[in-house]
Amino acid sequence: MKKKQILVFGGCFNPPLNSHFLLAEQLINEYSQIEKIIFMPVNSQYQKSNLIANEHRYQMLKLVCDKNEKFEVSKLELEAGRPLYTIETLRRMREQYAKYEIAFIMGSDNLKELETWNSANELVEEFKIYVLERDKDEVEKIIQKSKFLKENKTAFIKAENNITSNLSSTFVRERLQKGKSIRYLTPDEVINYMLENKLYQ
Repeated sequence: MKKKQILVFGGCFNPPLNSHFLLAEQLINEYSQIEKIIFMPVNSQYQKSNLIANEHRYQMLKLVCDKNEKFEVSKLELEAGRPLYTIETLRRMREQYAKYEIAFIMGSDNLKELETWNSANELVEEFKIYVLERDKDEVEKIIQKSKFLKENKTAFIKAENNITSNLSSTFVRERLQKGKSIRYLTPDEVINYMLENKLYQ
């Protein structure tokens, strides 16, 4: 019997948006083998500016994930003490969830750069990768342009019927800073949390 999958959805989630949860829900609807999606916020030591504290990003995700039995949020990278490479995160998740096959969600923008990632060969050999098409990208064309991706194309699953969104966390932060409404852009629980903790203002 084929193992059920747990998908790891990594990101800054600074803040988490409705589009993040919409994509996750869509994947669960589309693929019966997916048992659960685990949101994996990156450590604030990650090389990206304007990241708010780990605990705030974790709590915002948790408020939403607690209301969906198929969603979970992990502190694995937040508690690692240093930024982890994707291969390290996925291997640790595989140890933690030994009954499941661990897979990873990636945008087509990252697929183009995958060959440059740490331990890229091991990553595609050991794990399945669901690819979400961004903007006007086409997964098949991206794979055909790269010898590395072509040789490992069985590792990739093009996410079918995925809902694309160009909405960015940067846009939401800027609206908050200008005192504008962000209703319907991120869940109400997240909005209330940001306002209570005066985040991004």
